[in-house]
Amino acid sequence: MLNKSENPPEGLVSCEVCLKEIPRSVGRSQEGSDYVLHFCGDNCFVEWQKGQPEAGKPDTQAGK
Repeated sequence: MLNKSENPPEGLVSCEVCLKEIPRSVGRSQEGSDYVLHFCGDNCFVEWQKGQPEAGKPDTQAGK
């Protein structure tokens, strides 16, 4: 049982790219409209961004 002076164990989340488990407080997050993604660091965040469509970029396939 935890003493009042002890903090409860921190929840872990998985990095969206490498799936490494990290404490929620140290991970970088990207909030979406319905979800929050967590990243263990800037390298994984940049890798994830490379695979995302750019916001505001016109779709060249639209209207064909």
